[in-house]
Amino acid sequence: MNWYEKLNQYFPIEEMKSKEHMELLLDEKSDIYHKDEGKYHVLMYVELSDFVFIDYLFVSKDARGQGLGHKLIEQLKAKGKPIILEVEPVDYEDTDTEKRLRFYTREGFEHASSIGYRRRSLATNEVNEMEILYWSPTKESEETIYENMKKTYNEIHTYKDNELYGKSYQPASEVLTLDTENSVPKPEVVDDKSTDVSGKPASE
Repeated sequence: MNWYEKLNQYFPIEEMKSKEHMELLLDEKSDIYHKDEGKYHVLMYVELSDFVFIDYLFVSKDARGQGLGHKLIEQLKAKGKPIILEVEPVDYEDTDTEKRLRFYTREGFEHASSIGYRRRSLATNEVNEMEILYWSPTKESEETIYENMKKTYNEIHTYKDNELYGKSYQPASEVLTLDTENSVPKPEVVDDKSTDVSGKPASE
């Protein structure tokens, strides 16, 4: 099973970029878009001068309890830049969403309560809402995280979308919102060190 099949088997269609999209990013934006792949993991991430964005992170259940997810996050933290990612809101009927949030909370990520993210999927035509999480060694403001998310959306998520999908995603101004006055409380997370990360920070 190749790296894309691993991701595609795990993540729902509305969250997946096409294989062509990701290969194009790896080829034409190889200076900033990267793939870290091993027997038990696939990590797709963006590294710019001032932040890192995790597009997809998959860790196989076969690696449970080995601390692989933690090790991959530590490698990104070692770059000394803020790290941003997207996760699905917790759905208590879907334990994977809860596991992911627990994992990232344990790793020190915070919920960007003032940032809203709602995008219509080109695959399903349904509007999907995502939560923005971030870790910052420099205590970046959520306004800065918001600006970095817009940059990621424009440079990565919507890259050549019309060419690849036959239609375009909504502009960033419709998808991302910043509300500093009425921030939403951070979701409560129960720390359960027995869970593993097979999960998605991610995108589509």
